[in-house]
Amino acid sequence: QVQLVESGGGLVQAGGSLRLSCAASGSTSGISGMGWYRQAPGKQRDLVAFISIGGTTNYADSVKGRFTISSISRDNAKNTVFLQMNSLKPEDTAVYYCSANRWGYDYWGKGTLVTVSS
Repeated sequence: QVQLVESGGGLVQAGGSLRLSCAASGSTSGISGMGWYRQAPGKQRDLVAFISIGGTTNYADSVKGRFTISSISRDNAKNTVFLQMNSLKPEDTAVYYCSANRWGYDYWGKGTLVTVSS
């Protein structure tokens, strides 16, 4: 089993920044891809950013241009993944979830709420 705990969410004004962190514990050997997803009220959970074990990144179209290629990063030694969010908009308001894939199974954290005020 892998446990994921997110932190760093909160209330920020439009145009501001937040840095989310996610720490994995438990059976962490074999974790490959890690990612951040978000779910706004009444909407489905969508991918925000993904990083492979080798550091290849992928971003949702909705954040491209605001998030840089290094916005998502990971520390494999500490089993931690980060998301630096800049130029936040009210539409970025959502619960942000961390995900980790281990041997083909996706594990999820409980989420951290990000609220962007206009």
